[in-house]
Amino acid sequence: MNIDQQVEYFMQGTEYGDDKLKQNMADELRARLISCQKEGRPLRVYCGFDPRKADLHLGHTVPMRKLRQFQEQGHEVTFLIGNYTSLIGDPSDKDVLRPQLTQEEVAINAQTYADQAFRILDQEKTKIRYNAEWLSKLTFEQLIKLASNFTIQQFLTRENFKLRWDKGDAVYLHETFYSIMQGFDAYALQADVQIGGTDQLFNIMTAARKIMTSLGVQPNIAIILGILPGTDGVVKMSKSLGNHIPINTDAADMYGKVMSIPDLAMGQFFRLTTRLTPPEIASIENGVKDGSVHPRDAKMRLAREIVGAFYGDEQAASAQQLFIDTFQKGSIPDEIPSMKIDGLQTVVDLMLAAGLAHGKTEARRLIEQKGVKFEGVVVTDGLQVMDSNGVLQVGKRHFLRLEK
Repeated sequence: MNIDQQVEYFMQGTEYGDDKLKQNMADELRARLISCQKEGRPLRVYCGFDPRKADLHLGHTVPMRKLRQFQEQGHEVTFLIGNYTSLIGDPSDKDVLRPQLTQEEVAINAQTYADQAFRILDQEKTKIRYNAEWLSKLTFEQLIKLASNFTIQQFLTRENFKLRWDKGDAVYLHETFYSIMQGFDAYALQADVQIGGTDQLFNIMTAARKIMTSLGVQPNIAIILGILPGTDGVVKMSKSLGNHIPINTDAADMYGKVMSIPDLAMGQFFRLTTRLTPPEIASIENGVKDGSVHPRDAKMRLAREIVGAFYGDEQAASAQQLFIDTFQKGSIPDEIPSMKIDGLQTVVDLMLAAGLAHGKTEARRLIEQKGVKFEGVVVTDGLQVMDSNGVLQVGKRHFLRLEK
């Protein structure tokens, strides 16, 4: 790609809440690319990840996908593990105090993050750094100097802090350190580009750029990515809301969950989670708009792209065929798990034993909603004893062969 094509590609999926700010960042990115080309070096690009959770979903991988795009164009990528900032926890998108983690918890979660990241990133071209390398060595004198770049008002006008302040809830002093620490990360890495979500706008645009400038280096360019909606297509993807697409699942389940998103959300998913370029995405969207591409086919392309990125093209193709056979043709997949029965278990018992429901309440709810079938017949009684061979279907994607 030439420089203009790279700018368009890297800015894909960005949201700043201000068109002028977005244009300024695009202009700075173009200028930095030209400057680096003259210097004969790649851009230094990074994204920081605070390993506060071990179970990741597709929304967590959006910045990883953007890092991969920079890698593919020959730029230097650093995957920064915030083992020091994790001791505080980023308050940017929270209206309550985040619990502090132990070093042991951070270490365990960090390994999980790295393992998942390398399903997207090129491991051989990725630098892994830990911000304890420099943050643990900061003196109190240095912290005072860094903090002098900010006012209390700047923090209290941030929405998350303001909500707590207005409600009379505590805002702890150590929470304000997070932005300062993240800003110093960018300086320590001498970053040309820092990637983050819209919840990171203050940390990257204000804190990092101000600290880098005060320390005499060029400020990083902020690539601020939109937030991926959940499978409902409305609110942010979240495990607690049940609208997430987990990473630690199988190809068929991931494919099916992507196919469940509403048509209106496809554009965001294409821009934030796939390898496709802006012209390729525009072609699909224009096709849907003028009727030359069926929305179902566009979504199948989306699902195959996402699954292929995690499991490879072969498994993505198999997942697609399974989806077609199961949902479009109404057939039962050839390969499904089986379970031996003794003729004493109820439907609910079997659903729990096979992991098809998380508890009796969920199992009963699925039955009440007519989401459970045995040999194609809707099950209406959760206490029905299963004493014959056949296929139990739960929802649209889960099958269990019962064998006496």
